[in-house]
Amino acid sequence: MNTAPDDSVFHLDTAHDASGDAHIRITGDLDWDSADDLSEAARTLLRADPAPRRLHLDCARLTLCDSLGLASLLMVHRACAEAGVSLHLDNRPALLRRLLDLTGTAFLFDDATGAELPDTSGEAAAPPPPPPPPRA
Repeated sequence: MNTAPDDSVFHLDTAHDASGDAHIRITGDLDWDSADDLSEAARTLLRADPAPRRLHLDCARLTLCDSLGLASLLMVHRACAEAGVSLHLDNRPALLRRLLDLTGTAFLFDDATGAELPDTSGEAAAPPPPPPPPRA
């Protein structure tokens, strides 16, 4: 009997750790059917007493992120900013890095030093786009 988790089925695992951080592990497609689930899970963790110091979204098992998935990530970002909680997108797969780069939203999910969090997907990151030409 195969008991390996099925990455094609959307699932969220939430937890708090001893350091006061909250974690959400995302498995499957973050899309029309699941975006609200992520937003609600994040709001629930942010309402905890005491509130977490950091919220980590582990994206290692994310298999798809569409426009509503991105909207959910942006709502989580806004909720964290309003709560004074640092948001981290951990283990970003290539599909998520591309989406964030194409939409110009990657900078919102960089850590406090402005550097992207470590990539553990095993794929080389695409080089950043060139800067726009200077205005005349």
